[in-house]
Amino acid sequence: MPAITPAVVLDRVTFSWDDGSPVLDDVSGTFGAGRTGLIGRNGSGKSTLLGLIEGRWAPTGGRIRTAGEVAVLPQRLTLDVARPVTDLLGLTDVLGALAAIESGDPDARWFDIVGDDWDAEARAVAALDAAGLPADALHRRVGDLSGGEAVLVAVAGIRAGRRPVTLLDEPTNNLDRDARARLRGLVADWPGALIVVSHDTTLLDDMDETTELYDHTLRTFGGGYSAWRTWLDTEQEAARQAERTAAQGVRREKRQRIEAESTLASRSQMGRKAQLEKRVPPIIAGGRKNAAQVSAGRLRATVADRESAARRALDEAERRVRDDDSVRIDLADPGVSSARRIAEIGDRDRTWVVQGPERIALTGPNGSGKTTLLEQLVHGPSNGAPDAATACRAVAHTERIGYLPQRLDDLDDGVTVLDAVRAGAPSVPTAELRNRLARFLIRGATVERPTATLSGGERFRVALAALLLADPPPQLLVLDEPTNNLDLDTVERVVDALSAYRGALVVVSHDDAFLARLDLDTTLELRDGTLTER
Repeated sequence: MPAITPAVVLDRVTFSWDDGSPVLDDVSGTFGAGRTGLIGRNGSGKSTLLGLIEGRWAPTGGRIRTAGEVAVLPQRLTLDVARPVTDLLGLTDVLGALAAIESGDPDARWFDIVGDDWDAEARAVAALDAAGLPADALHRRVGDLSGGEAVLVAVAGIRAGRRPVTLLDEPTNNLDRDARARLRGLVADWPGALIVVSHDTTLLDDMDETTELYDHTLRTFGGGYSAWRTWLDTEQEAARQAERTAAQGVRREKRQRIEAESTLASRSQMGRKAQLEKRVPPIIAGGRKNAAQVSAGRLRATVADRESAARRALDEAERRVRDDDSVRIDLADPGVSSARRIAEIGDRDRTWVVQGPERIALTGPNGSGKTTLLEQLVHGPSNGAPDAATACRAVAHTERIGYLPQRLDDLDDGVTVLDAVRAGAPSVPTAELRNRLARFLIRGATVERPTATLSGGERFRVALAALLLADPPPQLLVLDEPTNNLDLDTVERVVDALSAYRGALVVVSHDDAFLARLDLDTTLELRDGTLTER
């Protein structure tokens, strides 16, 4: 059987930002022609690696080869709300040329643009249908779609383009249950090589291979995420057992060295005593002393070698055990009494009052108006009067609101990480802000980088830090899909922090496992303009 040529080859790839901050160092590996889930902790360089494969940046060192043209679903697709939907499908120019030809314009350039793509409109409508949208969505803008709808349209368009290599960066962010099922259907028989960066374990389980980027090394496992996780847990348990065994070996060899030194000291003392008491002739005593010194030297060398070997074994075992840093989030007490009315959320028929440190989840399908309702709650009636389609309303009774939007539009790309966080805590000294950012694993030169250069996970952690480190602390936290872009360990820390938070919480999420752990007081489902308590 002929060898299968890899779709992407990385040969000792190194990359640093312009300020010298290293991201990837001497990374080598391959991605096959099937579907690969690329995983790794936030900040490990996954999105940067995709950008290098795409050709958006050039490696600082090393080479990257691909099997052909690369199509990309970027992590921040939905931020450009003014783009036409046809841009998501990659058909704006072709459809414009077809419209010009149909209107009777004989200019030859329109025919050059169309080429052989005369069925572009039919393919566009088919892609919209695969995304669960009607044909008239072709004439909308990205801002008219929900974040999830925009992602599905883009994925359907990329799939229709059938490029040799496709990169999807966090494609399930903002997708509801139905949309996630549609995406998995699109991915199931993907044409060409597919590399998916995601924290959605269900999607990752559909992959043919799982590749982890860890400590500047790529390791590939044949199978989906759950199988890889089981393998890693088994490997780590074996590594921890090897570490314990090696540590015991070091202690044993150290103990034997001490015992050997004690024995040698005792022999030396006995020899000196015998010589002083003249029980042995001097010439014999001298011979015995020389022999004892040679023997002692050999013994010391033997026990030292064994102890050194034991320590080397321990060092090797310790390197196999992962010791990853974790985000540490400590939320200040916002001083919300149980009698304080914080907010109201309602529809035509009923109003729910958020009182004291209550926790409310808002669920519902994409496009039902959840984000609109949150923006009304945060910004007030001037930016969000009751929606005509939903007739739902939300009013806050505090000005101390912390808002984490779905699209992170409030994070200024032109400022540094430190300045972005300082804006919400102007009275906190810079040194203290740096200490607090370090708890979010934002350290060193990263603090001075523009937010535009951050990966999706890093960007999210900065937005989260700016929100949660605000001074004074918010009395109401409003979170729109807060688990997007977070690795599983960081989600754990966010849950812990929110569980200890003494303010009110309103959260939108399609992550049922996340919501189940928040000890919610009320879950409201928004569907067809009506709120229903679940």
